[in-house]
Amino acid sequence: MTAEPNTTRIALVEDDHDLLHAVTQYLTLAGHEVVPFAHAPDALAALDAEWDGVVVSDVRMPGITGIELFRRLREKDAELPVILMTGHGDIAMAVDLLKSGAWDFLTKPFAPEALLAAVERAARARSLVLDNRRLKAQATADQASALIGESAAITRLRAMLPALADSDLDVLIEGESGTGKELFARLLHRAGKRRRHRCLSISCAGLPDALEDELFAAGGQASMLSAHRGTLILDDLDLASPRLQARLVHTAEERALRPAGSKEPIPLDLRIVALAGTNARRAEESIVPALFYRIAAVRLTMPALRDRREDIPALFAHHVGLVTTRLRQPIPPMTPAVRDVLRFHDWPGNVRELAHFAERFVLGLLDLDSAAPGLAAQPGLTERVEAFEREAIIDAVIAAKGEIGKAIAALGIPRKTFYNRVHKLGIDLPGLRRNSELWARI
Repeated sequence: MTAEPNTTRIALVEDDHDLLHAVTQYLTLAGHEVVPFAHAPDALAALDAEWDGVVVSDVRMPGITGIELFRRLREKDAELPVILMTGHGDIAMAVDLLKSGAWDFLTKPFAPEALLAAVERAARARSLVLDNRRLKAQATADQASALIGESAAITRLRAMLPALADSDLDVLIEGESGTGKELFARLLHRAGKRRRHRCLSISCAGLPDALEDELFAAGGQASMLSAHRGTLILDDLDLASPRLQARLVHTAEERALRPAGSKEPIPLDLRIVALAGTNARRAEESIVPALFYRIAAVRLTMPALRDRREDIPALFAHHVGLVTTRLRQPIPPMTPAVRDVLRFHDWPGNVRELAHFAERFVLGLLDLDSAAPGLAAQPGLTERVEAFEREAIIDAVIAAKGEIGKAIAALGIPRKTFYNRVHKLGIDLPGLRRNSELWARI
C-alpha cells in the first residue's frame, strides 16, 4: 500500500491514547495518511526499509522506548526519517539523538504547525531517497537482463561471469546493437574486485578531438585517470579513428598515461573492456593489430535475440515487470497478435527492441503494423506455409508440455518428418522444451 501523490504516510507511535487520537486527527486533516500505533513493538514489526513515509514517535514509552525504537529502525534502514517527541526537555539527549541520525526532536508542548513542517521536510527527503533507490534498482535490473535466459549461449556467459569478473584480463565483447554488450561489460565491473572504483564508458565512434584529448589528460571526469583501479569500457572500438587507436595502443601496452606536456608517464591500473560489432572480420580489420591482440585477451560474443528465441518469454516477462513496477500499472492481457510478434518477429534491434516493445505493451501503445515491420509485409506462399508449420509444431510441443512423443502423436506425422521439419524451420527444440510452460502462459 502506498500513499496518494502529495500525501505523506506517517507512522505515529504514542502510548497516550488521547494524544495519539488528537495528532492523528490533525495530520489527517492536513491531508496525510496516518498509521497509528499505541505500542512500539507493533510499529517495529510493521515498519521496514520499504516504508515510503516517515515515523513520528514519543520518547517516553513503557517497554520499548522511542529511543530504542529509533535505534532498531536505524538498523533496518539508516535513511528512514524518525521525528521524536518528548515532554521532558533534555537538550543533551536531543543533541545526541540528532547526531545519531534522528530527523528532528520536538519538545512537548509544541505548536502543531512545527510538527507538520518537520513531517513535510522529512517526507521530501524520504521521497528523494526512495526515488534514488528505485533508479539504482532499475539500473541493476537492466544490467541483469543481459543474462536472463536458459539458452546455451547465455548459460555459458553466466557461468563465466564470476571468474572473469575477478580477472584482470582485458576483454573484447562482440555482438549486434541491442544485444547487451555494455550491460555485460558493466556486470563484469560490478561483480568483480574493481567494483569499488569507477567504471568509465567512452563511445569511440566519432569521438571529438576535444573529448579525446580529455580522455588522455592528467585530470577531469572524462580522463582515464578518474577510473584508476577501475574499468574502462571502449564502446564501438572498431569505429574508432586511427589517431585514437594509436594513442590507446600505448596506454594498453604500458598501463600508463602520457598527458601532453608531461615528462613522466603516470601509472594507470585499469582493466579495458572493448565493445565491437558482431562481424569478427570487421573487428579484426578495423582495429589495429597492436591494439586488437592486446585488448582481446578474452573474446566473447553476445548472441542475437533471434538466435536464442527460447529466452524471449523470460526476457519479455522481465521487462514487462520492470515497466509495471516503475509505472505502478497492471499487466495488460496478452493478445494473439502480441504473442505472434514474440514468436515470429526477427528482432533486429535485439533485447533493446524487445524492451521497448514490452513498454509499449504495458502502456497500450502497440501498433503492430509498425512495431514489427517484418510481420506487416505480406509473405509469399512458401513463407506462409513455413510459418504455419512452425507455429503448429511449437503449439504441439507446448500443449504436450515438452513431451516430444505426445507432440508427434498430436501432429500425426512420422518421427523422422518431425525432426526434419524442426531442423529446416530452425526451431530450438531443447530450448522450447525447457520453456514450454512459460510459452504456454503467453
